[in-house]
Amino acid sequence: MLNHRDDRSLSDLMTGLVTDIAGLFRKEIDLAKAEASENLNRAIGSIETLLVGLIFAIAAIGVLLSAVVQGLSAFLIGQGMQEANAHALSAVVVGLVVGLLAWVMISRSLARLGNRSILFERTTASLQRDLDVAKETVK
Repeated sequence: MLNHRDDRSLSDLMTGLVTDIAGLFRKEIDLAKAEASENLNRAIGSIETLLVGLIFAIAAIGVLLSAVVQGLSAFLIGQGMQEANAHALSAVVVGLVVGLLAWVMISRSLARLGNRSILFERTTASLQRDLDVAKETVK
């Protein structure tokens, strides 16, 4: 290892060290901001997907609901049930099935959102490395 003599005073060396550490922490703050922005963009993307999924689910339900209720009603009437009772029972059955499907879709999306880590893993690792380097420098 090359060992050369540094003629700077202790106060100059300490000032340089403080300046370097301050610059390092500014860079770490910039990294944290960038990482927060990435996490926010991922969360917004998940929320957008959730909303689009909900809109499609509502649209599909609206289009198909009437046909399914009428089809089930026709089946029940064919089985001998009174028309008014068949329509009511069909609406209840179809409403419960659709509600269950909607609940499953929403639960999955919320679970995916919950699994997104909002921790600053790269920033934490970088700060730990910087702290180790600063400790070695001060020794």
